[in-house]
Amino acid sequence: MFPRILTPPPGPKAKLILERDARVLSPSYARDYPFVMARGQGAEVWDVDGNRYIDFAAGIAVTSTGHSHPEIVRAIQAQAEKFIHISSDFYHELMVRLAERIDEIAPMQEDVTVFLANSGTESVEAALKLARYATGRRQFIGFLGAFHGRSMGSLSFTASKARQQERFFPTMPGVWHVPFPDPYRPVFPIPPGGDIGDAVVNYIEEMLFPEALPPDEVAAVLVEPIQGEGGYIVPPPHFFPRLRDMCDRHGILLILDEVQAGVGRTGKWWGIQHWNVEPDIICIAKGIASGVPLGAMAARRSIGAKWKPGAHGNTYGGNPLACVAALKTLELIEREYMQNAATQGAFMFDALAEMQARHECIGEVRGRGLMIGIELVKDRATKTAAKELRDAVVHRCFENGLLTLGCGRSTLRFMPALMIEKELVEAGLAIFENALSEEEGRV
Repeated sequence: MFPRILTPPPGPKAKLILERDARVLSPSYARDYPFVMARGQGAEVWDVDGNRYIDFAAGIAVTSTGHSHPEIVRAIQAQAEKFIHISSDFYHELMVRLAERIDEIAPMQEDVTVFLANSGTESVEAALKLARYATGRRQFIGFLGAFHGRSMGSLSFTASKARQQERFFPTMPGVWHVPFPDPYRPVFPIPPGGDIGDAVVNYIEEMLFPEALPPDEVAAVLVEPIQGEGGYIVPPPHFFPRLRDMCDRHGILLILDEVQAGVGRTGKWWGIQHWNVEPDIICIAKGIASGVPLGAMAARRSIGAKWKPGAHGNTYGGNPLACVAALKTLELIEREYMQNAATQGAFMFDALAEMQARHECIGEVRGRGLMIGIELVKDRATKTAAKELRDAVVHRCFENGLLTLGCGRSTLRFMPALMIEKELVEAGLAIFENALSEEEGRV
């Protein structure tokens, strides 16, 4: 049976840990519900009171090969017996092998140089510093609804929730935000024969550049191929080709934040490959090492080679445990899990589309592969966001044995491990629909 809730959460063991947590951990951590994990296997997790859950969150799209995949565990154990750390002041082969592997799968025809870090935020920071260094320019374009991290450089681009910026101003100057091309809620009139992607790029070129921002002062555009925290928003077909053309004409670098959409999650190595557009720099993290902290920034060699020794660095980047976890993760994804993400994602998408016909509160189902968002609305005609309903469904799913997370105005996101079996997908979708049925008449 999937799942198995023995004790209504939080159970007695969970309550004790929650009390200890409240005394010593920062209140800045945002927790949606009181899940206290004890162990995980594949796409299932157990809490400290023995409750069993299906995991549609995967640590925010991180545990790409599932929890504690035996091949990942063995690779980490074997490396730990050799050496656990050597700083990037020195050399080790695993760091080279991982960079070579990233070069092989990067979405650029030109060879890349790779900077290894510990998180998505650090990967974005490295990209921003390289863009400034390589171009000599100081200004950037980002997008409303974006999430790129919480350090001061990446935070200057993050625009998915106001509280993420609250009381931290000033962040890095020179960042201009424009609307992300949301086909479900377009903010601009759509030009004849075009889509909202055309409208957004037209706004940049016809309004922002002539009125406020000289294009020859723009170092880069930073954008997610599919917005994550912003609501799992998939841009329309014209957006990225138009954006690439605009960047080429003005000498602007195109930086793709592939932290959540990359490494096989969408059924391709990289989210941007759904639009056949090549970036200049990509930022990588989350699913690349199956939960071991690792980030990477890969740039076209003609750009990355402009850095001189000492221009950027870190202590833990290229950690050998993270490198072996990443190498094994990429092997597993290429061998079977990227195809599974495409197959199970298509099955999940079709099932949710059928569910949409039965539930008026589902305004839109969108995504690629196993990166799927379900937009809940009060009224389909007005597309009024149903945040309270979304939050209630997230909590009801948890109570019934399914881990999910929200994003955007009123979106639930499904991002399970790329290895998830069809049986668990079906069981998780059944829990979700039951929770939706229970809550849609109450909220």
